Amino acid sequence: MHHHPLPSAHSDDPHYVGRLGWLRAGVLGANDGIVSTGAIIMGVAAATPDAQAILIAGVAGLTAGALSMAAGEYVSVSSQADTERADIERERIALRDSPHSELRELAEIYEQRGMSPETALQAAREVSDHDALAAHVRDEIGLTDATSANPLQAALTSALTFSLAGAVPLLAAIAAPVPMVMGFVLVATLVALAVLGALGAWAGGAPILPGVTRVTLWGAIALGITAGVGRLFGVSA
Repeated sequence: MHHHPLPSAHSDDPHYVGRLGWLRAGVLGANDGIVSTGAIIMGVAAATPDAQAILIAGVAGLTAGALSMAAGEYVSVSSQADTERADIERERIALRDSPHSELRELAEIYEQRGMSPETALQAAREVSDHDALAAHVRDEIGLTDATSANPLQAALTSALTFSLAGAVPLLAAIAAPVPMVMGFVLVATLVALAVLGALGAWAGGAPILPGVTRVTLWGAIALGITAGVGRLFGVSA
């Protein structure tokens, strides 16, 4: 039996780059939800043993974080979409005003990719006859359907994943006996980060271990710093 280490690129097995739009927003939202909610709870728990204060801080952090994440993603990706539209419009004007120069530019791009000058020029002519603007948008600017910006999708995905992932450390804090809140939240947060790293890598077709290590390590650093700040302010108060 033969095992293929990499998925095929057949039409019934699409490339993972097509998932980039929602995958980036989803992983970013979930990672932020776990780390920021867990860190807020750790910081407050380090400063005070008051269970109600810890719970309020966790709920407020989760709610504010999800809304902030959605708004930030929407604004950021909208700005990206505006830039993409402006680039496409400039390309449309250039094709209208100087089609010969644009054809030559496209042929040079194909030459740089390894085509002979004659083949490159012929290819540039053929794709330009089919849809010149689409060819320049794809090959000159580098925009495709897989990478184009979708603000609403990014906002909703990040808010949803933030909320679901951020609920993990919050539920751990609710379930923990008061003296053990920090331990419960730390373990729950690191486990959630490890799972997120594995899922993100799997969904993107990337190696699992580097994804797990990356998110867990930086999450642990964030938790440690926040707990230290909380302890400092709790003691000084």
